[in-house]
Amino acid sequence: MSPIRVLIADDHRLFRQGLRYVCQAAGIEVVGEAEDGWEAVRLARQLRPDVVLMDVRMPGLDGVEATRLITANQPEIRIIVLTMYRQDQYVFEAIKAGALGYLLKDIDEKELVEAIHAIHQGDALINPSLAARLLEEFRRLSRGEIPGEEELTEGEMQVLRLVAQGADNRTVAERLAISERTVANRLSEIYRKLHVNNRVQAALVALRRGWVSLEEE
Repeated sequence: MSPIRVLIADDHRLFRQGLRYVCQAAGIEVVGEAEDGWEAVRLARQLRPDVVLMDVRMPGLDGVEATRLITANQPEIRIIVLTMYRQDQYVFEAIKAGALGYLLKDIDEKELVEAIHAIHQGDALINPSLAARLLEEFRRLSRGEIPGEEELTEGEMQVLRLVAQGADNRTVAERLAISERTVANRLSEIYRKLHVNNRVQAALVALRRGWVSLEEE
């Protein structure tokens, strides 16, 4: 039987090296590595792997959009999103884009290998802790329960005010003297708490509730 052929897409070189080691030790062939989403799409088209291990946040094109492009053009390729992000927003978007798996980067090596084999066979897998939370959310929705909103922290409110004024993540990071990753994490929490899907919807909520004015500087 031919080994499973895997493409690794992650912008952290050391993490890619670790994944390569785990795969090769288990007899899984790593056919290529991509540093960003666009390269992942290009290499998937060129190398035609069986499975892609896809990070979510990467420069250029993120993993969700890369997943959407790959599955639209090469539906036979199985994609496992392997990320540090636990937020429901990312899970839902990845699954909608066509990913068959959503796993966290702290997964045990043995479990990762088993997941690659399962996904290759066409199974669908979500990290157990995430799956339990999503299942409860679906149950609440099926009962007609509307989830309540959680209060934003002061740090999240600072980010939301700047986003509502049209600032991108880099500008927000510079204005608040924080990293762009921190900005992205706070935005994810804002989306979750306000039950919105993107920065435009979040900004509209802020404007409607008077949390921010377009005239603010």
